[in-house]
Amino acid sequence: MSDTSERSAEETAENPHAATVRKLADAMLRTALWPGLVTVLAGIAVSAALVGASGAFGAAVGGAVAFGSSLLTIFLMRWTGGLNPMFVMAVALGGYVGKMLVLLIVMTLLGGVSALHPTALAVTMLATIMVWAGAEVVAFRKTKLPTIIPGQ
Repeated sequence: MSDTSERSAEETAENPHAATVRKLADAMLRTALWPGLVTVLAGIAVSAALVGASGAFGAAVGGAVAFGSSLLTIFLMRWTGGLNPMFVMAVALGGYVGKMLVLLIVMTLLGGVSALHPTALAVTMLATIMVWAGAEVVAFRKTKLPTIIPGQ
């Protein structure tokens, strides 16, 4: 085993909070990945059928932005999992605000692109975010996590 993986295993063993957060992040990713992908593909197919190429393109962009935003949440969980829980909450709130600002900027910049159907983009983005969030809730409920970690 390499020195890096040994160190990572030791850090996880020493910090039960990190192990818990990473376990939850992994469960959320496993649970949300396929439903999120199916939602994006369904949005593209429905938009293409109803609106045409601009609908499919708009849905693809909306789905990609939503999918990337959702993956960023998982990345932030894994990245901050070993830190102090109060700092993790601060990063989570900052990440949420940051993602909303990025989404606002992206949507503002894409508003003038005539090749994108704005309704297809918005509906696919919203559907993907809602399905992903729902899958994360399901993963959270199904994942066996300690609520009180003795000795912490």
